[in-house]
Amino acid sequence: MDKLTYQSPKPSKFMKLFWKAAGGDAYILSQATYSDQIKYFCLGGIVIATAIMAGLSGGYAFYTIFKPKQSNVTDLWSMTEGSTIINNITGFTETTDIGTMLIAILFGVIWGLIIYNIDRFIVTSTGKGDGTEAITWGEFKSALPRIIMGCIIAISISKPLEIRILKGEIDAKLQVKQESLKQEAIKGIENKYTARIAEKNTKIAEYQKQIDKSEDAVTQAEMNLNAEMTQENNRGYGPQAKRLDLIMQDRQKERDKMRSNLEPLIADLNKEIKEYIADKNKEIDNLSFSLSGLDGLAERITIAEEEYPAVSWFLTLLFLAIELTPIFFKLMLIKSPYDYMSENYKALELAQNGVYVEEDYYEDKEGVQRELVRFLKAEKLIQEQKEFHDAQMRITKYAIEKFEESEKKKIDENPDDFIKYS
Repeated sequence: MDKLTYQSPKPSKFMKLFWKAAGGDAYILSQATYSDQIKYFCLGGIVIATAIMAGLSGGYAFYTIFKPKQSNVTDLWSMTEGSTIINNITGFTETTDIGTMLIAILFGVIWGLIIYNIDRFIVTSTGKGDGTEAITWGEFKSALPRIIMGCIIAISISKPLEIRILKGEIDAKLQVKQESLKQEAIKGIENKYTARIAEKNTKIAEYQKQIDKSEDAVTQAEMNLNAEMTQENNRGYGPQAKRLDLIMQDRQKERDKMRSNLEPLIADLNKEIKEYIADKNKEIDNLSFSLSGLDGLAERITIAEEEYPAVSWFLTLLFLAIELTPIFFKLMLIKSPYDYMSENYKALELAQNGVYVEEDYYEDKEGVQRELVRFLKAEKLIQEQKEFHDAQMRITKYAIEKFEESEKKKIDENPDDFIKYS
């Protein structure tokens, strides 16, 4: 086609940015057809979009991991009235930690740039396959490492975004799980301290029984004395009343002695029981804080995969498709004017630098055709250096031969100058 009848559209800076992301040569693409320009524009758009999603995903993952943990289990449990209507809520509205958020944004930008660089390398190094729409087994095998890297990147991007999309549902399930674990932990704590408190109460009951028994003895002695003093045939404070009074006094002394011995022990036991109750309440209070740690990235991903597998698989497959599309498309694309122009410029560059490549020059031991690469400028310089070295060697050898002839002639003419006798 005459160049005068077709002019390639002038690309914008925005389009050139996307070309760069796809690893395209802006100089060649500006001279190529519009379809080539759009093709590399779309490939670059996929790379940039993946990098942006990776940045958002990485930033949110970082914030989820390092944000301050908040204890809101009890509040959620009271709001939901238990697990019966847990699916009717959308989770808590959390306060944002500014410091963690700023660091997460910085991390997200760095992570997005890393994924951008990796994706750009994957797309650029994939090549064009054999230039046909079919993907052969050989092409697939050569692209397999890039496909594996793409899968890893896609999964790493999809999981944090997955838990962000399902945040409300995951929060609800997570809090119920925390409350269930809390109730189990409280039950264990209650059982532990109930046994200890019961043991102390048993001892208190034994001591109190002894005190009550002594009180009953005093009461009975008082009743016997009163009966003796107040009976119909009142004989007054006679010998019998005096004996009963002495018995009552003995019983009172025994009671007072028992009280003085056992009441401090009972007080100590009651003190220990109060300490047990305080320790129990402290452990229960600490449960909410410790269980709030069960709010990490791995736990949220587990809940998303277990409770919402369809959504989890859908998002993973979606990002796999986005990440792997450039690789498979580049293997399926037929050669276009851009490809031929690119090869032409590469050939010119090789020629100008004296590099000669002969395809399928020989077959190696494994039956693979290998190319012959010759570096003509380097070979020329090597040959010049070799010839110069050989010439230097010949000149040096000739000079030594002439020097030897000259010395021999001198000896022949006057040997006495060279042989001295002592």
